[in-house]
Amino acid sequence: MKIEHIAMYVNDLEEARDFFVTYFGGKANDGYHNLKTNFRSYFITFEDGARLELMNKPGMDDPEKHLNRTGYAHIAFSVGSKEKVDALTERLQTEGYKVVSGPRTTGDGYYESCIIAVEGNQIEITE
Repeated sequence: MKIEHIAMYVNDLEEARDFFVTYFGGKANDGYHNLKTNFRSYFITFEDGARLELMNKPGMDDPEKHLNRTGYAHIAFSVGSKEKVDALTERLQTEGYKVVSGPRTTGDGYYESCIIAVEGNQIEITE
């Protein structure tokens, strides 16, 4: 068994798509638009086959996102090495994204950093 994909609703579909394509090398499909409901989505496929569905529809609730909350906490991307974690974290920070931890080795042995991006959601970058 495998996870087929993970999905997240966003307010700015194109901005979210561009973030995952630009910083994590994802490939976006052409998108889907249901004209009856005005639901729109993109599937982003990553090098190892993992997929992320970005979705949007009218009338979505968008409460403030607290880091310490129940539910999905973050999406983690393995970039292959400590040096790549450092480089991507520095690039994201330079381009205006908030780094909330790291880069560092955690107590459970991960070398990682965490940033806030895509409408207040936490993204983990690990080796």
